Amino acid sequence: MTSISKSTLDFLKLLKANNNREWFNEHKAEFEAEQKKVKGFYNSIMEQLKTHDLIENVKIFRIYRDIRFSPDKTPFKPHFAGHFTRATNKLRGGYYLRIRPGESFLAGGFWEPNKEDLLRIRKEFETDVSEIRAIVNAPDFKKHFGKLQGNAVKSAPRGFDKNHPNIDFIRFKQFIVTREFTDEEVLSPNFLREVMDSFLAMRPYLDYMSEVLTTNLNGESLID
Repeated sequence: MTSISKSTLDFLKLLKANNNREWFNEHKAEFEAEQKKVKGFYNSIMEQLKTHDLIENVKIFRIYRDIRFSPDKTPFKPHFAGHFTRATNKLRGGYYLRIRPGESFLAGGFWEPNKEDLLRIRKEFETDVSEIRAIVNAPDFKKHFGKLQGNAVKSAPRGFDKNHPNIDFIRFKQFIVTREFTDEEVLSPNFLREVMDSFLAMRPYLDYMSEVLTTNLNGESLID
């Protein structure tokens, strides 16, 4: 599959309006048909990603929600989503795409870096941000993503100077890039190309962060 069908968005709209097990079980065959189409689309993305990056696999997330600890007890996610994992321990980060009527987007980066990775990134930014600034200010990056996003501490992380000239980057505790799509864009025959163009624009950022997270501050590899 090289495009998203209107029937997929229509099914997801109906699921959102009828988010209960009885309705879902009555329409299970429709769900499976739309899921098969979407999996084909994600597999097309993976094959194209493999032409310019090392991709280990694609994971299509289950539509069933874990409601055990959530105040929202609706049992299903009214969207399809998948994550493309980069291969080998030298390549960090990954690519993500969600298809949801009115709320579709792609993303990549580092949502919840562990404390060691977070400290390593911040130490890199404390030392030098010239390369990351050049990446996020590049025209292709700004065209697709606008800016680097993610939650940040209000002042400065512990052990860092709040008046440091690079504090705007040091404050981040997530390092994410996103691009949103309208339903019209999702249903366009050019959607696959737009997704791929965005993932290509993301690649320099992921490669830079991979290099940071696999070396020490002297640039020496931490990977055997």
